[in-house]
Amino acid sequence: MTHDVSALAAELREMAAADHRATVHANSEDPAEQLAWRRLTAEHGDRLGAIMAEHGWPTAELVGAEAARAAWLIAQHADRQLDVQRRALELMEQAVAAGSAEPRDLAFLRDRTSVNAGRKQIYGTQIAGVKDGAPVPWPCEEPERMDELRVGVGIEPFDQYVARFAMP
Repeated sequence: MTHDVSALAAELREMAAADHRATVHANSEDPAEQLAWRRLTAEHGDRLGAIMAEHGWPTAELVGAEAARAAWLIAQHADRQLDVQRRALELMEQAVAAGSAEPRDLAFLRDRTSVNAGRKQIYGTQIAGVKDGAPVPWPCEEPERMDELRVGVGIEPFDQYVARFAMP
């Protein structure tokens, strides 16, 4: 890894760490905390857009597994920057086809981008809310095939996923 690429990897890892620290503010009752979350994810989305323009998708081969995962997280949270999410989705599709990114991560990004664009999701990874104590996914294109599609990309069936959040 050259110095330039190792600096990029460190930057992506730090952005993800900042994201993790601030995630608690995403659904805060405090408007100032929500605004701080939005500012952070927008700054990160802008930076990811510039990184993609210069380097393409930051794959594990380029920046290491942890930084590649960080890039995916940043794309996931760029909810108000649909152009950044769409570009990440396009580049990540190419990376998955080349064996350089995980189909599971692509599925999550595809669903997130679809929901943010007001469309139905495919894999049921995006949760609209909670009903009777159980997570409910945003509408899916083929709800009857959701689990089959999930398993095909390495995501557990929805009922198993939901069971992790169930109250005893």
